[in-house]
Amino acid sequence: MLADAGPLAVAALFTLLAGLFACLEVALSRVSRVRVEELVREGRPGSARLQAVMADPPRSLNLLLLLRMICELAATGIVVAYCLDRVDGSWAVVVGVAAMSVIGYVFVGVAPRTIGRQHADAVALRGAGFARALTRIFGPLPTLLILIGNALTPGKGFQHGPFASEAELRDLVEMAQERGVVERAERDMINSVFELGDTIVREVMVPRTDIVTIERGKTVKQALNLLLRSGFSRVPVVGENNDDVLGVAYLKDLVRKERSEGGSAVKVEEVMREAVFVPESKPVDELLRNMQAELGHIAVVVDEYGGTAGLVTMEDVLEEIVGEITDEYDREAPPVEKVDDTTTRVTARLPVEDLEELFGVELPQDDVETVGGLLAMALGRVPIPGATAQVGGLTLVAESSKGRRNRIGTVLVCRTPKDAGDG
Repeated sequence: MLADAGPLAVAALFTLLAGLFACLEVALSRVSRVRVEELVREGRPGSARLQAVMADPPRSLNLLLLLRMICELAATGIVVAYCLDRVDGSWAVVVGVAAMSVIGYVFVGVAPRTIGRQHADAVALRGAGFARALTRIFGPLPTLLILIGNALTPGKGFQHGPFASEAELRDLVEMAQERGVVERAERDMINSVFELGDTIVREVMVPRTDIVTIERGKTVKQALNLLLRSGFSRVPVVGENNDDVLGVAYLKDLVRKERSEGGSAVKVEEVMREAVFVPESKPVDELLRNMQAELGHIAVVVDEYGGTAGLVTMEDVLEEIVGEITDEYDREAPPVEKVDDTTTRVTARLPVEDLEELFGVELPQDDVETVGGLLAMALGRVPIPGATAQVGGLTLVAESSKGRRNRIGTVLVCRTPKDAGDG
C-alpha cells in the first residue's frame, strides 16, 4: 500500500515546490526597489538579501519560472505514469492530465499567487535567501535557455526574457495607488504612458476636416488676419488643395516679416517653413521622441495614398498623457442662451434636431449632427470666429473658439430676413 502511494507523494512534493516557486515569483515581481529600500531602512530581517536579489530581478524571476515549470511537468508525468499502471486504455492519460490540471490550477496557479500578491513583502523577505541560493546554484541555466529561445524566435528577442510583462507593471501602479503612494491622477498618467506605444498618430491627430489652411498666394497681412481670427499660432500652407501641403506658416515669422518689410506685398510662401510629414500609422511614442529630437512641434499626417489625413502637434501627444489641455478662457457655456428678441446663442455641439425644434425649421442634416458641423458644411471650410452662413432660413455666426485646438465653441443664430437668400 505504501509502495503504491509513493509516486503520488513524490508528485505532491513536486506540486508543493511548484506552488512555492510561483508564490515567491509573484511576490518578488510585486516588490519595487523603492519598497525594498524602505525595508532596509526599517531593518527588517532578510531585507539585505532581498536587496541583493532585487539588484538583478530577471535573474531570479527567470530561474523561479523555470523551476516551477520543471516541478509541474514532473508532477504531471508521475501522475500519468501512475494512472497508466492502473487505468486501461488511453483513458489513463486523460485521467492523469485532467487530475493534474485541476490540482495545478488550484495549488500552483491560484492559491500561491494569491498569497504572493496579498503578502508580497513578507513572502519576499522570507524567500529572498532561498531565491539567492537557487540563483547561485542554477544561475547560468535560465540565461542559456533564454539565448536558445531568442535564437529560435523570429525577430529581436529580449535579453532577460519576456517574463516581466506590462500587466505586472500596471498591477504595481494599481497597488501603489491603493496604498496611497501615488494619486489617482498620477496613476492615470502612468497608464497613459504605457498606452502610448499602442496608440498611433491617426488616433490623436486633428482630422483633415478640422484643419485651418492658407493658400500659398495669400499675403503676410492676410495670413496674420487669419491666424489672429482663428487663434492658431501655426497653419499649413497649401497649393491647389489640402493634399498639396507646401509648408507651415508660423505666427512669429509672419509678425517679424510684417514689422520689417510690411505685409501687403510679401507672399506667405516666402515666409513659410518646411513641412514635416509623418504616416498616420506611426506609433505616438516614437513620434514624441522624433519631435523632441528634430521634427519640432507640428507635423502633417499623410494616409497610405499620400493624401493629407490630418495634423498632429506635440500638444496632441501630451494630451494623451496628461489629459485635455485647456486655458483660462475656457468656460462651459449653457446649451441655449437667449441674447435678445431675435438672436440666440447655442453651443457648437448642440444637435441639429434641437436647433430645428428651437426655431421650428427644417435643416439639412444628411452628413452632420451638430450646429458646428452644419456651419462648416454651409461654409465649405473650417469655421473661425466671425464666419457667417445662411442655411434653412437661419443665419449662423461663429462667435468664439474653445479649447487648445480653437474649435468653435458657440454660434449665434437668428432668422434670416425675408429679402436675404439662403447660403
